[in-house]
Amino acid sequence: MRLKLFPLGATVLMTAILGAFLIGSRAPVYAADTLKISPEQDAQLKGFLQKRFHIADTNQITLGTPVPSPFPHLWMRTVTVAPEQGPPIRVEMFTNATEDKVVIGQFLDLHTDPWGRVPMSTFHLTDRAMLGPSDAPVTVIEFADFECPYCARAFGEIETMVNDKYKGKVKLYFKNFPLQMHAWAMQAAIAAECIRRQNPADFWDFAQVIYTSQAQIDPTNLRPRIEAYASANKLDTGILNACMLGKSAEQQVSQDQLDGVAAHVMSTPTFFVDGIPVVGLPEQKVFDFVINSELKNAAAAQN
Repeated sequence: MRLKLFPLGATVLMTAILGAFLIGSRAPVYAADTLKISPEQDAQLKGFLQKRFHIADTNQITLGTPVPSPFPHLWMRTVTVAPEQGPPIRVEMFTNATEDKVVIGQFLDLHTDPWGRVPMSTFHLTDRAMLGPSDAPVTVIEFADFECPYCARAFGEIETMVNDKYKGKVKLYFKNFPLQMHAWAMQAAIAAECIRRQNPADFWDFAQVIYTSQAQIDPTNLRPRIEAYASANKLDTGILNACMLGKSAEQQVSQDQLDGVAAHVMSTPTFFVDGIPVVGLPEQKVFDFVINSELKNAAAAQN
């Protein structure tokens, strides 16, 4: 979880941002000692911050008393987030008088979706590696790179969530997002897609093999490892080689990359839970919060 604050010393930048923030605002101006924030407003703000920054419990969020800011029509409040591990995180938040417009390193409009959800139509999911039942109420999309050490650590955790903790409730789509800085990630992604086309279940086994031996792989020994896996699992090596030399699998990997760019994926692993972005290693309580929120919404929709 990262909460960023524009430094007060950056006056020019902050003035420009807050000027844009105030355009169109017709909020009344109050004296600081008469600014009253209701418990309902604070509860709404905490709920929004919880979802936007993926905070497991709103009780971890404390809002300070509003004080006059250096900028007209705006107040400052200290936001303190107390994680279960590590020191508290404190940032300054700027709000308008009605507390429905907020700046915490980014402009927040409390009338928008607090999750920052990306439309599921953004993603090509047909004929992709999938784990879990197709009718599961929650969809998780993972953008990953086979050469990424954080993806290797995340792989087992997300698999366990799908196969055990949320069995029958979550389906996982894997989308390749090989990074340019990684020498063999693209070829591994193409190989994984070609293996999936022969036997979908082998995709997940191959991914596990690559991730567990990641530190020993380099561009010179990747291909022998792919061929050894294919032989050991009785895949047709001729078909596999033809697929890897062809264009179809590479084009599909490239489409996954384009999907990621369109969804503003900047690093791997990045997950989307029903379109809600969760970036980085899966922190169990964060995933629980997001997934359980979506399961609750799905149950409510059915009723």
